[in-house]
Amino acid sequence: MRQWTIDAFAAGPFLGNAACVVEPLDEWPPDARMQALAAENAAGATAFLVRRPSSPSRFGLRWFTIATEVPLCGHASLAAAHALLAELGLDHPALEFETASGELVATRVADDRYELSFPRPPARRIDTPPGLAEALGAEPAEVWAAPYLVALLDDPDAIGRLRPRLSEVRRISEGLGGQGNLGVAALAPPGAPHHVVDRFFAPGYGFPEDPATGSFHAILVPILTPRLPSGPIRFRQAYPGRGADLEGRLDGDRVRLRGQAVTVIDSRLRL
Repeated sequence: MRQWTIDAFAAGPFLGNAACVVEPLDEWPPDARMQALAAENAAGATAFLVRRPSSPSRFGLRWFTIATEVPLCGHASLAAAHALLAELGLDHPALEFETASGELVATRVADDRYELSFPRPPARRIDTPPGLAEALGAEPAEVWAAPYLVALLDDPDAIGRLRPRLSEVRRISEGLGGQGNLGVAALAPPGAPHHVVDRFFAPGYGFPEDPATGSFHAILVPILTPRLPSGPIRFRQAYPGRGADLEGRLDGDRVRLRGQAVTVIDSRLRL
């Protein structure tokens, strides 16, 4: 089997978030085998695709981190679209992915740039949970309960200084149904090249911090759209030493995210 390592939401190699994409199969391997390969890869996620006989542009899609299967993974979905369109040369105007979070649609808008369409995730504003400010090291201006716990800060400069206590973050997030993870964001100052700066801490998925997280931005887009000028929202995920750039916009009950992808490794699995 072939496999590609692809940096997603990245303007060039070694930026954004790495995902491994296994070439499409006819049926799912055993879950334990997919989890073992994801742990072996030790990338942000490993994406597995299964062909659907109903259409050559339709695939089942699942994602595994080093520790667990996840219900939604934006960067590995973008990487999967890049593998199918750029590496395997599929010639379709859109790809449909059947996933645990509903149908995702991917289209290529330029040679290395793609758009993903997600179902709009549910989110509700809540009071700041006890202990969250202490665990985060900053006082949130707002907290939202969604598939992940989301904290909004007033100070964008504070985002880069955060050194959260991850065990406490996981406990608080899991207690609110947030899968043990926490996304943090702030509006960027006027004149910045992006509208929002953010980070995503993922102890519930088996690692301290994620470099680029499409599923988190699918939550942020509906929350922040009323506060920003019309047009795409430009995000900078400020992972130390790497960083990622994404664009997002709300489209009815869907969220659309755009980003670039680059293949850094083309490999063959001896399995």
